Amino acid sequence: MELDVGEKVGLLIERKRNIGFSVLINGSFKGLLYENEIFEPIETGMQIEGYIKKIREDGKYDVSLKPQGFLNVIESNCSLILDKLKITGELKLSDKSNPDEIIQQLQLSKKAFKRAIGVLYKEKKIIIEKSRILLLKKH
Repeated sequence: MELDVGEKVGLLIERKRNIGFSVLINGSFKGLLYENEIFEPIETGMQIEGYIKKIREDGKYDVSLKPQGFLNVIESNCSLILDKLKITGELKLSDKSNPDEIIQQLQLSKKAFKRAIGVLYKEKKIIIEKSRILLLKKH
């Protein structure tokens, strides 16, 4: 049985490595979850859902905790930001914010955050100010 890129899978976090975590995929396959793609607490022994990101030449898999593909990712990131804005009315973040602040508040990389706010801005759902983002109220 082979796994396909984009497939949703079960992950068992096996051990910490210098570039991320070794994982067991669906109880059968070896994979790697890279440190720079982790935006939530992870520890050895955890069982979580993930997605096949890439099948390497050595037969091992690279995995992600978020669905892959621009449309899947952007839609989920936009929803996350809108949900936060609906609760708080504003985010004390902007496209100039420190990446660590973005990760702390939204569990998104700065790149993913900027893409999502760009889409929301073009859809006229938010206002981007110098040091905050506001939900655009419908009239």
